[in-house]
Amino acid sequence: MVLGPGGEVALAAGAVATPAFPRSASKPLQAAGMLRAGLRLDGPLVALAAASHAGEPFHIAGVRDMLAAAGLTEDDLRCPPGLPLDDQVRHQYLRDGGRADPIHMNCSGKHAAMVATCAAAGWPTASYLQPGHPLQRRLRSTVERLSGEPVTSVGVDGCGAPLFALSLTGLARAYQSMITAVAGSAERQVADGMRAYPDWTAGTSRPESALMRAVPGLLVKGGAEGVLAFALADGWAAAIKIEDGTARALPALAVALLRELRADACASADAAALDRIGTVPVHGGGLVVGEVRPVLPASAAFR
Repeated sequence: MVLGPGGEVALAAGAVATPAFPRSASKPLQAAGMLRAGLRLDGPLVALAAASHAGEPFHIAGVRDMLAAAGLTEDDLRCPPGLPLDDQVRHQYLRDGGRADPIHMNCSGKHAAMVATCAAAGWPTASYLQPGHPLQRRLRSTVERLSGEPVTSVGVDGCGAPLFALSLTGLARAYQSMITAVAGSAERQVADGMRAYPDWTAGTSRPESALMRAVPGLLVKGGAEGVLAFALADGWAAAIKIEDGTARALPALAVALLRELRADACASADAAALDRIGTVPVHGGGLVVGEVRPVLPASAAFR
């Protein structure tokens, strides 16, 4: 699903109106809702509130800073235990005697922001994951406002937080809403924070960070089960869902769409980096035996 700068449908392929769970692609929307509810963050911590972080040391330090500023500790997190997502960081963490715990779970930035929002608003902190909690009602309202559609189903994400179903059209519209929001608004604070600190949103070696470094002004966030959404500074927006839930093709497809939108044509774009990100190898017997190649519909001529 691709939306033009005016909100018009530029490309629709597949069941773009059918609700699905965006998983972590919802985090920027939730972060905007938390800022509107009274959370005060600045700098990279805004990006961390919307992150699926890799568990690198600066991510963990940031989560601790967020909690400490609200008078909270790691014991206030209700996400499940996890290990760093980054392979090298995880291996070193285990060699050093580390173990799975909530703060190393990739959603701990969002959870720290959630419980800090509750502390700021005077809401109960222990029950912040309950769908009827004031925080979750506020976040649902934010998701509906930004997407322009009602939430049709509420599930439970892998981190334990309520998960709101949206169509791909609604998800793309929400990202477009964030990128075109008034400067200084909660939505723009999140979008600007993620774009200014992409490594805090994902990690130093993850494709989403590399995409935002390669294309100035790009806002992008992925989610489990093959979801990715992005918006460009000029208002173009897209949302992708791989039907079988496998994420392998997402970088190649994202780069293909960005090239159709000529995001690589601006002088400050890093075309070589996009080449690297968009080349997804297929391995067999320890060797590269092919690559994932996206095939866009013949109608995909946006400009």
